[in-house]
Amino acid sequence: MNPPRTSSPPTFSSLPELLAQQARARPTAVALQFEDQLLTYCQLHAQTLALADVLRSRGIAAGDRVAWLGLNHPGQLALLFALAQLQAVLVPLNYRLAPAELQTVLADCRPRLLVHDMAFEALALSVIAQTAIICIANEALQATTPAPSATHPPSLPVPDSPVLLVYTSGTTGAPKGAMHTQATLLANMAAAAQVQAITAQDRVLTVLPLFHVGGLCIQTLPALYAGATVLLHARFDAGATLASIQSDAPTLTLQVPATLKALTEHPHWLATGLRSLRAVWAGSSLLPPALLGAFQTRGLPLCNVYGATETGPFSIALPPEKAASHAGSCGWPTPGVQVQLRDAQNGVGELLLRAPNVVTHYWPDLPATDADGWFHTGDLGQQAADGSYTIVGRAKDMVISGGENIYPAEVENALTTHPAVAECAVLGLPDARWGEVLAVVLVLHSHTSATDQELTAYLAQRMARYKLPRRYLRVTSLPRTALGKVQKSQLQPLFN
Repeated sequence: MNPPRTSSPPTFSSLPELLAQQARARPTAVALQFEDQLLTYCQLHAQTLALADVLRSRGIAAGDRVAWLGLNHPGQLALLFALAQLQAVLVPLNYRLAPAELQTVLADCRPRLLVHDMAFEALALSVIAQTAIICIANEALQATTPAPSATHPPSLPVPDSPVLLVYTSGTTGAPKGAMHTQATLLANMAAAAQVQAITAQDRVLTVLPLFHVGGLCIQTLPALYAGATVLLHARFDAGATLASIQSDAPTLTLQVPATLKALTEHPHWLATGLRSLRAVWAGSSLLPPALLGAFQTRGLPLCNVYGATETGPFSIALPPEKAASHAGSCGWPTPGVQVQLRDAQNGVGELLLRAPNVVTHYWPDLPATDADGWFHTGDLGQQAADGSYTIVGRAKDMVISGGENIYPAEVENALTTHPAVAECAVLGLPDARWGEVLAVVLVLHSHTSATDQELTAYLAQRMARYKLPRRYLRVTSLPRTALGKVQKSQLQPLFN
C-alpha cells in the first residue's frame, strides 16, 4: 500500500498563469532570495513580463531557442517564464562541459540567442564564434528597455508548447535534448509539490545547478508552484550551505550524494543546527548507507527521488515517513506515474515509466517513448510487496557470470559499507571460463588500507559466492561526467 499523500496543490494551465496568479495572491511574499537580493512574487512577475517584451523586440518568437550559460541566478528563472510567455524554449547549458561539447549542443539546437553571466563571458564568446548566435550578458539583457512596438498585450501561452530543452549527459553516446513542454513541467511541479508537501510557508534551499532538471525541477519550480520562498545560491559550497541552513532556516533542501558527503565531512557539520529542516531530499537512485546513517543520527529524514532528465524527473519518491524503514529504496510512484518492469526475471526487470511529466520526444523530432508511451529508463528495478521500488543496477551494466545475473549496484552498496572504502565502481570483465567476472575499482579513505582478501571475505559474509569480485584496482578518484555519474567505460581499459 502506498504511503498517504497530502492534499493536491493548485493547478495552472501555463507557466505565465502560475506566476501571474502567485503575484496576485501574494504580491509581497518573497519568491527568491539571492545573495543580498529579495525578489517578491510581484517583482518576479513584472520582471518576467518586461523580459518577454525585450525578447520579443529582439525577434524571439514561438519555437525559438534561447540558451543560458551561467551560474544559478534569478535571471535564469525569469528567462524561463518569459520564454514561456512567447512559446519559446530555454536551453540551459552545462558550464562544466568542454568548449567542444558546448559547441556540439549549440550546433544541434541552433539557438537564436545565448545569455550568459559575466563569469562565463569568455567561454560564451568562444563557443559561438563563427555562428549566427547572438551573445548577450544577463545583466545587459535585464537592463534593456524593449522597443515601443514590442510593448503590446502578450499572447496566451499554449500548455503543450515546448519550453525547456535539457540535454542528457551522454554517458552512453552523443547528448540528446529532452524537450519538456509547459504541460510536462507543470505536471512535474504538481506531483513534486504534493509528495514533498510544499506550501507557501516553506523556505526551499537550492544549491544544485539549475542547468540540470534535478536542481530546477525537483524543488525549485515546485516551490514557486506552491508560492514558497526559494533560497537560491549561485553554486554549491559546503560551508555556505551549512551557514545558510543555520541562518536562513530553510525547511527543505535537495542534494546529491557528492554534496551530502561534502556536508557531512565539513568541520561545521556537527555544529550546524538542522532543526528548521523537516527533510533533506536527494536526487539519486542509490544512497550510500554511510550518508543515510549520518542524517538519521541527527534525526533528519534523508528522502530519495528517482527519475531521469526525460521524466521530469520527479517519478518515484521515498517520503520522510518511510525514509528510515525503506533505506535503499526509491519509494513509490508519484501521482500520475505508471511503472512497469519489462522482461522481469526473478523479480528484476527494466523500469519503464509513463506519465504526464514524461517528454514525448528529443530535439528535434526523435521519439523518446515507445509506441505505447512508455519511457525505457535502462535501469533495472524490483518491486517489494508494499509497492515500493528499488533500483538494482543498469540494464547495460548487468554482468552474467557462469549463467548467473549479477547487478553491480548490489555489490557496490555492500562494499561501500566497509570502513576502508570511500567509493567504488563494479564492472564485468571478459573471462574464458565464466563468460564474465566481476572487477572493482575503488577509492579508499585516507589513512586506511584493505587487502583484496579482506574485502572479499567481507563481501562473502553478505552475498553469494558467485557475486564476489575476482579483481580489485585502487585509484585516487573515479572518472565522472559533469553530472557526477561514474564513467564505467573509462574503467575497463585500466585492467588491460
